[in-house]
Amino acid sequence: MLNPREVRTIEDARQIVTERNLSHVKIGIFDIDGVMRGKYLSADKFLASLEDGLAFCDVVLGWDSKDQLYDNTAYTGWHTGYPDAPVRIVVDSCREIPFEENTLLFICEFAGEAASICPRNLLQRVIQRASDMGFDVFAAFEYEFFMFRETSDSVREKNFRNLQPLTQGWFGYSVLRSSVYAGFMEQILYMAETMDFPIEGLHDETGPGVLEAALAVDSAGDAADKAALFKTFMKALAQRNDLMATFMAKWSPDYPGQSGHIHLSLRHCKDGRSAFYDADQAHHMSATQRHFLAGQQRLMPEFLAMVAPTVNSYTRLVPGAWAPTGATCGVENRTTALRVIPGSDKSQRIEYRIGAADGNPYIALAAALASGLYGVMHRWEHDPFVKGDAYQHPLPPHLALPATLWDAAQQLRQSTAARELFGDAFVDHFVATREWEERQFRKHITEWELERYFEII
Repeated sequence: MLNPREVRTIEDARQIVTERNLSHVKIGIFDIDGVMRGKYLSADKFLASLEDGLAFCDVVLGWDSKDQLYDNTAYTGWHTGYPDAPVRIVVDSCREIPFEENTLLFICEFAGEAASICPRNLLQRVIQRASDMGFDVFAAFEYEFFMFRETSDSVREKNFRNLQPLTQGWFGYSVLRSSVYAGFMEQILYMAETMDFPIEGLHDETGPGVLEAALAVDSAGDAADKAALFKTFMKALAQRNDLMATFMAKWSPDYPGQSGHIHLSLRHCKDGRSAFYDADQAHHMSATQRHFLAGQQRLMPEFLAMVAPTVNSYTRLVPGAWAPTGATCGVENRTTALRVIPGSDKSQRIEYRIGAADGNPYIALAAALASGLYGVMHRWEHDPFVKGDAYQHPLPPHLALPATLWDAAQQLRQSTAARELFGDAFVDHFVATREWEERQFRKHITEWELERYFEII
């Protein structure tokens, strides 16, 4: 019987569905916020869609994470009538679901006009640019996420306040904690292996109930698929255990934020050698790696909205919270936004540390990769490395990051590099969605405002 991860062609997909005598197949597509939207299809409908594709209502690209309709996007809105958009089944994404679902999962992506703003398709276009330049791209995602002894009902009954973490206190890399909760840890690891987003490292981070999972390195497209699936099914697994997992950038001002770091490297298509490694240069950095780093650094302020896509993202980017506050770079320096990791031909890479756990993996990786490629294209050189505490390092104006989602969206809108790399359709649509997100936030009165102003002002 065919293994799901051996499915490569349309004929393979037909074979595995037929062999397993499935009545239905599950499909999913990732929206602008990285949320997986999907449904069950009858086996007959799925098989018929393999050749010619199927359709999703384009509202999937036209609403926010709370299913509220954007009022400012050109591609989709009330003015278009919300028609169907063509969707392609990615046959080699076939996976087992390790729950009580007697079916298989396939990822889909938008096609036709909708492809220009589809997050997965966006990343594929950037990867193709790298290939045209002679590079294969490899990436790995690391996610921090907080776990709570709460349910979807209880967090709402408590108005998301006074939540009970899975564990108490600050106890990073705790063998005690991972042993006490070994059963749940085993479930995470088993799910990750079964669904083929293997975890290279899993441990308690510092803070009550916070875990970190480092996903194994893979080709860039597969790495993003695996990151997106990990976030989706980690939340599902938690709720199946009467727990809640959050990937917010920062859920409480009392604790550090939650990162979504990306490790990136390039290899030459022709011979497979690292394009970043040069044994004869300082820190083993090749000219290509220097230029790549420079592109990431110089374009980080312009692309920040793609990596920090929520209002909450910007509460994490504060001094002393293990998150960068400027577009800085350093060698083995975890206080900088870009960490050069010297190594061998196999391990030489850059860690893109600006990202939080709330980012859409496809869009965040597209930004990190495209900015680096742009630096290679223009042979840019990076600013001097920061040694020691980057939070105390004087920051040149050109390395300052936007302080709010609105400001970040405006920089992205005005970026000629972004329009060249991602296309006007994506930039205009994505910026509009971020402006919408900021406007929704501005409609609300916070507890801080009430406590501060209600009586006294």
